[in-house]
Amino acid sequence: MASKAEKIVAGLGGIENIEEIEGCITRLRTEVHDGSKVDDAALKAAGAHGVVKMGTAIQVIIGTDADPLAAEIEDMMDED
Repeated sequence: MASKAEKIVAGLGGIENIEEIEGCITRLRTEVHDGSKVDDAALKAAGAHGVVKMGTAIQVIIGTDADPLAAEIEDMMDED
């Protein structure tokens, strides 16, 4: 079964679509290459409380585990 981080990565269009990501208290602040690949429904199914899109800047409202999730996703990006 996919982890929460893996589900969020999928909702953001895959690891190759994520340019950068950082945790900010309750949000994952991301910059993606292609905003059309972001799937709001998949992100909400992964546990997001909401998604804010501003072009290729995406904020995923996730709750207090945003920082550890961002770190896990950064590790996944480093492995890729």
